[in-house]
Amino acid sequence: MDRSGQLLKITLALSLFAGTFAGWNSASAQNWTGGSYGQQAAPNWNVQGRDNQGYPGSAQNWDSYDRTAYESSPGNPNQYRGGMPASGAPIGSYDPYQQYQQPVQPVQYQQGYPSPSNPETGMYSQDAAGYPYGSPPIPAPVTGPLNPYGYPPNNGRPLGGARIYDPPLGPDAIISPNPYYDPGRTADLTIRAEEAQTGRFQFGVGINSDAGVTGSIVIDERNFDWRRYPSSFDDVWNGRAWRGAGQGFRIEAMPGTQVQRYMVSFSEPYLFDTRVSLNLSGYFFNRIYRDWDEQRVGGRVGLGYRLTPDLSTAVSLRMEDVEISDPRVPGVPELDAVLGHNDLYTGSWSITHDTRDLAFAPTEGHLFEINLEQAFGEYSYSRAEVDFRQYFLLGERPDGSGRHTLGFSTRAGFSGADTPIFENFYAGGFSTLRGFDFRRVGPKSGDVFVGGPFRLLGSVEYMFPITADDMVKGVLFTDVGAVEESTKIVWDDFDVAPGFGLRISVPALGQAPIALDFAFPINHADTDQTQVFSFFVGAAR
Repeated sequence: MDRSGQLLKITLALSLFAGTFAGWNSASAQNWTGGSYGQQAAPNWNVQGRDNQGYPGSAQNWDSYDRTAYESSPGNPNQYRGGMPASGAPIGSYDPYQQYQQPVQPVQYQQGYPSPSNPETGMYSQDAAGYPYGSPPIPAPVTGPLNPYGYPPNNGRPLGGARIYDPPLGPDAIISPNPYYDPGRTADLTIRAEEAQTGRFQFGVGINSDAGVTGSIVIDERNFDWRRYPSSFDDVWNGRAWRGAGQGFRIEAMPGTQVQRYMVSFSEPYLFDTRVSLNLSGYFFNRIYRDWDEQRVGGRVGLGYRLTPDLSTAVSLRMEDVEISDPRVPGVPELDAVLGHNDLYTGSWSITHDTRDLAFAPTEGHLFEINLEQAFGEYSYSRAEVDFRQYFLLGERPDGSGRHTLGFSTRAGFSGADTPIFENFYAGGFSTLRGFDFRRVGPKSGDVFVGGPFRLLGSVEYMFPITADDMVKGVLFTDVGAVEESTKIVWDDFDVAPGFGLRISVPALGQAPIALDFAFPINHADTDQTQVFSFFVGAAR
């Protein structure tokens, strides 16, 4: 049996194992302090002075998953309250890769909310709609240039705006300060709350113009403890086993007509009681492209560290077996050279500065990210990527609704001469360059689009409310970009596509809005293939 078949069997076995032992009874949510775990959550918590992670004056909670955006803490727009793993996509979720988890930062605890499953972008060469650990799960739409609703990746880098773990508090949690203060300016916080469920089972279905029809089945535990073995069947039944240490464990299956992804991931937000986060993932990915079939079996190990509330850094190691098969057009040198199995090993370092108010559809702040990667072994090349996004809040109603937002984004990437075709940069489609067909922009060899070692993308987008309840919003945008064989851009062939679209929020279908975009290319190379309409529709429960 080949390696992909073995890994798929291991993944399915782990899925059955986790489904048996995870325990989903909400009454079993655990409370922990510092490095201890396994204590039953009490109706009253008292937090004195410095919290369990050594951050002064704040009730601490951390979440090893969903980097979903919620209300931010006063004084720091980058403190989110949601979280989840990421998949992979190149910087900006245009090319899937990386995958979640970030170290924690202190925040003033706010009312608990259920954690939706929509983080942010990925980073690397492929497009979000076609990546192993990158294709965003339902209901997250394939990310768009300025509002990437896709999954983040598991390269170990702490994503900007680290999510903090949600303590087991229900939606009616009440936190009140003790009126007595000491000279050290510390105070007791009395927390009265009901235990909340930390595990989640989710399934969904979606369709988009980049990846066809996809399904999604997710088992997600945000309070996992790999050391807490069950002592009896009652521990399993009541959810006391394998829970209580604030770790993250996730099993995901995403079958589809063009994309399939199966992934198991684990995250430790405080490795050895430090501010370093550990992320492990193994995955099987299969994508049917127009010009070839691609299958990836691999894993990723990452370490992340938060330098300041807005600044984080990370290192990661990626190992993959990439199989390229069934070429549609024979005799293409770049494609023929990689047919069969290819071993890919890379190490990467990234640094991220993130001041956005929300990770999901931000309205203020910026994201600046640099990622450097080195491949070694069968392929040896260097890669550098830069991603910058800036958001401005132009206006809103007195109650904070009806926001008008202007956003700008610029992404650039360069890869060395030994880069194989399956790691080249591509563009075209909802997640990278609207107005053009999925991955049908850039250099060609014969009739095959082979991508290139250099890519430059930009976008400006204005979003505004159409209905009073904000369920329907409009967008006006212009996307620009190019994929080239060198850093020299042929400006006469530079792609430019203005357009408009709608974002329709349907609560019954999940948090991600239905996205409908129309883009009209006004300048492009003769070989580029245009596509006026792109869309994403998804539903999740």
